[in-house]
Amino acid sequence: MKTTFGQFLGNLFGLGKAWWLEVSTSQPACTYYFGPFTSQSEAEALKAGYIEDLEQEGAQSIQSAIHHCNDPDQLTIEGKGSLSSLAAPVMAP
Repeated sequence: MKTTFGQFLGNLFGLGKAWWLEVSTSQPACTYYFGPFTSQSEAEALKAGYIEDLEQEGAQSIQSAIHHCNDPDQLTIEGKGSLSSLAAPVMAP
């Protein structure tokens, strides 16, 4: 288990963080997390494929953001989602 000081240092220096693609849809009302990625450019390069898959499944009003953060607690969250649930977006769609 991490100590408070260890968590502080990890947050300060970005240890334990990865790049994540967060995608929210209005129909179905879901937030999806794809990753982890080793770089922002890797997440950006793969974003279109994830969005295309959701479009083919009938998802509507798709929004996305790329974050450098700790792993999300869940990869799929049903119901009202937020593009700011992990961190401030590094890159908007």
